[in-house]
Amino acid sequence: MRPHSPVSIRARRPARLRFGPIAGAGLWGLLNLAMPTSATAQTAGCPRAATPVATVTAVRDGRTIALDDGREIRLAGIAVPEPDEAGAEAARQALDGLLAERRVIFAGTSTDRYGRSVGFGYPADSKPSLQEAMLAAGYARRAAQPVPQDCNTALTAAERDARQARRGLWAEAAFAPLQADQPATVTGARGRFAMVEGTVLSVRESRGVIYLNFGRRWTRDFTAIVLKRNQRPFAAAGMTLTALEGRRIRVRGFIEQRSGPVIEAVTPEQIELADTTTAARQ
Repeated sequence: MRPHSPVSIRARRPARLRFGPIAGAGLWGLLNLAMPTSATAQTAGCPRAATPVATVTAVRDGRTIALDDGREIRLAGIAVPEPDEAGAEAARQALDGLLAERRVIFAGTSTDRYGRSVGFGYPADSKPSLQEAMLAAGYARRAAQPVPQDCNTALTAAERDARQARRGLWAEAAFAPLQADQPATVTGARGRFAMVEGTVLSVRESRGVIYLNFGRRWTRDFTAIVLKRNQRPFAAAGMTLTALEGRRIRVRGFIEQRSGPVIEAVTPEQIELADTTTAARQ
């Protein structure tokens, strides 16, 4: 199976670059005003080792950077529009502007299951991580992959503030969460990363799977699922899945087709109350 790049943005019209072609200090200046205090305070929680400074030779997309030593590194913890989706070029330009000095360090790098290098990127100074900056500017979403908890707090806060302020791509209807009561639209995003928002009609368990049902017709309506064997991290985070019945929530992850459209949640960060940005807790 080929690797999928995140973010489901279905509109054909390219998204506008809301900040305009601002590079270097100009974009960082805007972000100093936009960056939530809670995110900035948590920057130290993201992995930042004293790694050698590298030179950026190209910015492939909103989260992929080519270096002069031949490496190509993807930014961990964020999701950006795919090349064929609205907003892809705006996200690439935003990251390119953040790297105007072309000097960067990476920390916490690892290899994903597709053999790609993934890590946390920082300009070669004391600025926040590139991940936080992209989220705060509104050109990325927090991804579903687990990251260190303090760092997750920073990324979540940055996304929340950008979404509430409608910065960057959040000003575009195409970047908004998909609606669970429009299952045909959700189905159309299968194979892609997306956020889906709606009210949980019921919570049921069957054959080792916990189902968060957003409709009555399981062959058509959207469902979020949690394998019972994966329930431990949700409990450790204080999340009670049965308490979500009747609540309006957002679920993020890759949309699969299993009769109806489904997102499998394996970390509690994939589920949040729609009227707050904290994971649902009892």
